[in-house]
Amino acid sequence: MNNIMRWLTVVRDIRQEAKVKHLMKDIIAIVFFASLANADNWVSAHFFAAAHERFLRKYLELPHGIPSHDTLRRVFGMVSPEYLQEFRRRWNEVMTGTMGGRIKRILGIDGKTQRGNGTSYQKANHIVSAVSDTGFCIGEVMVNDKSNEITAIPELLDSINIKGHIITIDAMGCQTDIAKKIRNKRADYVFALKGNQGSLHDDVRLYFDDAELLNTCAYHKTLDKARGGVEKREYWQSCDISWLAQKKDWAGLATIAMTKNTITKNGVTTTETRYFISSLPLDVKEIARAIRGHWMVESYHWHLDVTFREDANHTIEKYAAYNLNIIKKIAINTLKLLDVGINRVSLKNKRYLISMDFGKYFDMLMAI
Repeated sequence: MNNIMRWLTVVRDIRQEAKVKHLMKDIIAIVFFASLANADNWVSAHFFAAAHERFLRKYLELPHGIPSHDTLRRVFGMVSPEYLQEFRRRWNEVMTGTMGGRIKRILGIDGKTQRGNGTSYQKANHIVSAVSDTGFCIGEVMVNDKSNEITAIPELLDSINIKGHIITIDAMGCQTDIAKKIRNKRADYVFALKGNQGSLHDDVRLYFDDAELLNTCAYHKTLDKARGGVEKREYWQSCDISWLAQKKDWAGLATIAMTKNTITKNGVTTTETRYFISSLPLDVKEIARAIRGHWMVESYHWHLDVTFREDANHTIEKYAAYNLNIIKKIAINTLKLLDVGINRVSLKNKRYLISMDFGKYFDMLMAI
């Protein structure tokens, strides 16, 4: 933790020195600590810092006191996102180590729009993130206003180490060029299929609709209690793809898969069926792990929306909003590991506890 605090001192301040009253490293630290302590916007971050000024002075310089909320917002828009991403990378390594080891990690890639950033004259930020099955965000890229996720995903893949891991992407990112990049970087992929790939989705669906062919597939099933109901997840996988006309277009394509999720709750049963292509060899439990692991990135986006109320934050400056998104992800990563001494505490309640006794929980962070 002390090493991380020292890392803040190397941030490059692009403001004119003669006009600088508040240090950029102090502002970054204030916003980060405030995000841990239940502050969701610039005003509440200022109030947090003002309430804890005496404590914060143990670690921050604060030469002119606590910055106003306008200063926090304005200066945050000047911070390089690449700097904050490096800050997050170092933070992850301190808390969890690298993603090394023998097990293949699942890296789910998906996009989320910062709805509060949009106006009648400006598109809202759309950020594509990579989240591991261990529950930590390891990278993100903001989509150019004139582009989309298809161009942002390769940029994200180039910014992180994916060698030896499994990349899961929803149908938007199911593209031949992305598959080629993943294989060139010596990783595997599992892509969800929809109707955006011509006949590929229909061809795979028709294959699994054939009862005789379905019986030849590898099969796996799990049963879980979920939200007062019972969820049955079924997985089928086949390496019989020589018939697939598009096979040659997809680098390393080895198997196709189908999942069927059946939820029974209050006497009502609903079923969802999905189809996938993958470079993974035939191992139905492994592809089931990958498909299920993609849920982690969706859970991460849920926390940004619900736990951190990101969409309710109406920061118009695009880079200030983007940087705040990165800081909130660092906060999520931290909260996931922080042991508050109470079993089964939600991230929301951890933030509340930190806000009630910041000094106590800050000491816990310093002990990491």
